[in-house]
Amino acid sequence: MRGPLPLFTNGGLFLAAALVGCAASGHFLHQGERIVFLGDSITQLGVKPNGYVTLIADTLQIRYPELGAEVIGAGVSGNKVPDLQGRLRKDVIDKRPTLVFIYIGINDVWHWVTPGLKGTTKEEYESGLRQIVAAIQQSGARVVLCTPSVIGEKRHGSNPEDAMLDEYSAISRRVAQETGSTLCDLREAFIGYLDSHNRSDVEKGILTVDRVHLNDEGNQFVAGQMLKVLEQ
Repeated sequence: MRGPLPLFTNGGLFLAAALVGCAASGHFLHQGERIVFLGDSITQLGVKPNGYVTLIADTLQIRYPELGAEVIGAGVSGNKVPDLQGRLRKDVIDKRPTLVFIYIGINDVWHWVTPGLKGTTKEEYESGLRQIVAAIQQSGARVVLCTPSVIGEKRHGSNPEDAMLDEYSAISRRVAQETGSTLCDLREAFIGYLDSHNRSDVEKGILTVDRVHLNDEGNQFVAGQMLKVLEQ
């Protein structure tokens, strides 16, 4: 299999430098891949010109044009795990994907501290993820399950929601392992990157615009993490 090829995107970030934190085994990409990215507003914004979904689609076309891979964004703002369950048939299964990335969990945590909203209990989060993964696998598609990334970019666990995010990330890791899904550990990758690059310990502006949603560098970073999975 060919090695990773350099790719520079707007802002000059070398995507290959971001390829840490995610793992897969074997040759992951196949002819005629149809890849759905399922998630919340981070994924909804990911289909914009500089978004991570678009960056992945463009990179696959450049590096592997012979595969004819198709990339589909399925992000909806405000979504939590129960919302994904409700629209899984229409937005994922009916698209007949061969591979599905699930990037969810931020709102499941964040809505616990957002006035007028309610988060997802850990029990509902885990059972919902398991049902989503099972339905996708039963349709014949493979699953890449991502841990939730960040609500705040301060280092050393000093963001208010860090402890809860770590708990939900641990659930995602366990579900990935026990369902035979591939894990893309965005939580771990973000923490490692911010520990090295956020020396001023600011709460936003390194990979996010508002503590959660990705800036250009963040989109490139997430694209790099997911491309590592696809290029194993």
